[in-house]
Amino acid sequence: MSTKPSAPSKPAIKPKDRDAILQSLRAGVAPRVGLQHIQVGRVDEIKALVADLERIADGGSGIRFIIGEYGSGKTFFLHLIRAIALERGLVTCHADLAPDRRLHASGGQARNLYAELLRSMATRTKPQGGALPSVVERFVTSAMQEAASGSVSPEAIIRERLAALQEMVGGYDFAQVLAAYWRAFDTSDETLKSDAIRWLRGEFTTRTDARAALGVRAIVEDASVYDHLKLMARFVRLAGYKGLVLCLDELVNLFKLANTQARRSNYEQILRILNDSLQGESVGLGFLMGGTPDFLMDPRRGLYSYEALQSRLAENTFLQEGMVDWTSPVLRLANLQPEDIYVLLHKLRHVQTLGKESEQLLPDEGIQAFLVHCGQTIGDAYFRTPRQTIRAFLNLLAVLEQNPGSDWRQLLGKIFIEQDHEPTITSGDDEGDQAGEDSLAAFKL
Repeated sequence: MSTKPSAPSKPAIKPKDRDAILQSLRAGVAPRVGLQHIQVGRVDEIKALVADLERIADGGSGIRFIIGEYGSGKTFFLHLIRAIALERGLVTCHADLAPDRRLHASGGQARNLYAELLRSMATRTKPQGGALPSVVERFVTSAMQEAASGSVSPEAIIRERLAALQEMVGGYDFAQVLAAYWRAFDTSDETLKSDAIRWLRGEFTTRTDARAALGVRAIVEDASVYDHLKLMARFVRLAGYKGLVLCLDELVNLFKLANTQARRSNYEQILRILNDSLQGESVGLGFLMGGTPDFLMDPRRGLYSYEALQSRLAENTFLQEGMVDWTSPVLRLANLQPEDIYVLLHKLRHVQTLGKESEQLLPDEGIQAFLVHCGQTIGDAYFRTPRQTIRAFLNLLAVLEQNPGSDWRQLLGKIFIEQDHEPTITSGDDEGDQAGEDSLAAFKL
């Protein structure tokens, strides 16, 4: 094993962060807290995304497709950028796409995605989600403070601030709901406040219920989800935040849709979002979309199957081997290097003992031996797609912690590490695929 870099000094760790980190990683999922304790590598990628966040905070827009192999750390990277966005005064929302959550649908799946995004809304003071009521109250409170210094009613100030939104699609009803929230706030009507938040979250399923509760004639529907996201981005800026960043993970679920028309409809929505973002039409709104190389490049099911997207997302033809272009909408996560994994395992050992070096159960020699074992078992996949490597290492630490006197040398030879594989596409009727191929020209721009 080559000479390893010395482990840098590490910040203090809270017990709750320790448990969240270890439990998440042992389950094979990315933790949402304590990311600063285990981040390694990908400095250039982070710098590129920070520049995007600065542009969004200045009233611009942005979109990035975070592409990496299954188990390569896409979700962790999204959570890391999300945490940076919160620290910089932006509001974030996060959701995984699933069969019942899509960007475009006609059976409520797009509204489900919108509702999930709004439920996960986070700010710096509420990083775990559920921040929508706090954002609305901050907007109302600032209007009250402005009214207290003049002779205008808070409701008049609220309507004045929201006047620009009323020109947007769905903006009139959006403003009406916020005015209703103010009335509920002023009269301590908790039911009306709850109804207003439910409407903003897209939880009303019929216009009749919305009209009875709030006096509005429209609700968030599948066809209007993106328009309401643009409205919400404008609104959070009016509330005093710098912008809105939406993290959409597991876009491979669009790639797995069996019906060609359903896939293309979702890709058309992605094209609309991409065009608006690249042209600066979406004020203070950014998108981070995580997917696999197949989701991007597969010529039959991926984004590249839709010619307008392929032309916009194709790699820079001037790039040669070893060159990079961090301004492209597609950001391919570089593979972690063996040295990065070595540092990461040091950090995980540090987390496991809450930073108490005297309680470390595995010496540096043990970490090196573990990595050698990984390399012999699954080859270079141990650092290219490190999910299984991390899980095995934490399982080893757990056994050593709970069985005092155990010899790591004896345990190491018994560790079986399986290479990470992406779940296969669910079999089913690929209805419409041939018809979709025959009519492809109808969708090309």
